[in-house]
Amino acid sequence: MPKPRVFATHSLFEAARQILQETCEVEYWAKPERPPREEVLPRVKDKEGLICLLTEKINEELLSVAPKLRIAANVAVGFDNIDVAACTKRGVVATNTPGVLDETTADFAWTLLMAVARRLSEGEELARSGKWKNWDLDQLVGTDVWGKTLGIVGFGRIGRAVARRANGFQMKVIYTDAQRAPAEVERALKAEFWEMNALLAESDFISVHVPLLPETRRLFDAPKFKRMKPTAFLINTSRGPVVDEAALVAALEGEQIAGAGLDVYENEPFIHPGLKRANVVLAPHIASASLETRTKMACIAAENVVALFRGQRPPNILNPEVLKAS
Repeated sequence: MPKPRVFATHSLFEAARQILQETCEVEYWAKPERPPREEVLPRVKDKEGLICLLTEKINEELLSVAPKLRIAANVAVGFDNIDVAACTKRGVVATNTPGVLDETTADFAWTLLMAVARRLSEGEELARSGKWKNWDLDQLVGTDVWGKTLGIVGFGRIGRAVARRANGFQMKVIYTDAQRAPAEVERALKAEFWEMNALLAESDFISVHVPLLPETRRLFDAPKFKRMKPTAFLINTSRGPVVDEAALVAALEGEQIAGAGLDVYENEPFIHPGLKRANVVLAPHIASASLETRTKMACIAAENVVALFRGQRPPNILNPEVLKAS
């Protein structure tokens, strides 16, 4: 019996390729740049599986040209690039890679927080420029992190991992979420549940960890920024469209907030020109980019694909009703 044919929009890591090779015949995208749409569509026409990144839109357009497709496996925890309803309608399983990147993303949220607080980007630029002349008392003075108040918006796995790290800095941790955490979690993390507007007004640093949903799109808008302290910093490693970038730029220009650390953007890879300023630390969507974590993500996606073609339930299925229907 021929192996099911799969198209992977990235070359993946060797560990993931090893998982796939016994069960599937895989065509890998090997070029360094992301595959353009006009390349993806013809390659999925005769495929039964697709392994993709957040940069590929799995929508009605793609599904309509891939009648044999049985699974779209996202190498990401987020899946706003996948029209899950359209997949379900066509009997295509959709999967993601949750859980594996929590600690790595929390590490990077702290990387951004520390960098913007201590003006690291400006300092590195000065050190590399050759223009640094001498130590000076008030040169590139930033703000302390130790003992400050950290507000966490979204208290799921990543938000809680960020809170756990804050205890080492003896910070006051407050959070808001659609659902309050169990009392034992709050006690363990020394975290207090606050209403959103109160959290905005109290926090010295606000770290965002919500999924992209209709109710969270542009969650951080002009009124939210006006409620923040003029000395506060916004950190976002969740999804770009959670923040209204034009409103953020206006808040920065008007000195309504002190700065920001951003890994994600409203219209990636485009970054609003107004964000390219000294008090904003910018990263190119790399919060989960450790070799260990990205390898695990690729392996989980591969395991989801292999499970389906072996007649098993993919571990991270987003639309289990597809299996029930079949």
